[in-house]
Amino acid sequence: MKDTPAKAAGKKVTEVERFDKRSVNFTKFKPDLTAKDLQKLFGRTGRLVVFPFGPIETLSPTRTIGRGRTNLTIIMSTIVQIDSNIPNATFDRRATPSRNPVIQMHFEPIAYGITSVATYIMEFTIQTFGQSTFTLSGGPVPVTNAGTKVLNGPAKVSLIFPNLSPVQQVFGFMEQTAGSAWSWFSTSVQFPPIVISQ
Repeated sequence: MKDTPAKAAGKKVTEVERFDKRSVNFTKFKPDLTAKDLQKLFGRTGRLVVFPFGPIETLSPTRTIGRGRTNLTIIMSTIVQIDSNIPNATFDRRATPSRNPVIQMHFEPIAYGITSVATYIMEFTIQTFGQSTFTLSGGPVPVTNAGTKVLNGPAKVSLIFPNLSPVQQVFGFMEQTAGSAWSWFSTSVQFPPIVISQ
């Protein structure tokens, strides 16, 4: 083995990727489904009272596998940083033009003890650093609220799986098709809120 020349050995070494010290205020991440959207979705009229449920499962850069076949697929991230203040995966389509960046979650209801048909909301929590365009979709069953989403800044984007059998495994994904860099923080699955008309 050759000795490293003294000149090269004295060179200062820097981190490949510096520690991400930014803070993220998740209260600024507004859901894309408003009370009016829920009213249309559930066919209610009049003044609404909405009672939300907590998540059944939340997957993130530090928790990528849930129960049963529930898991994540992360495609073309430029970095996944789990030692930052807020763990995240960052994507930049400009840096990976050969394939679009994607965050995808698979979900298996029966693995969580669910034994009846139910509707689920899969919610992606992301932040874009400039305007970006995404395709939101899922399957292999019909989904609601899919399509093209143009986002700028913090967002929670929801995909709805109506009347899903507990044994049906499903997937939902956000694929960036244009725009600047973005970070993904988590994807959660929950029951829709209870919506009561008054």
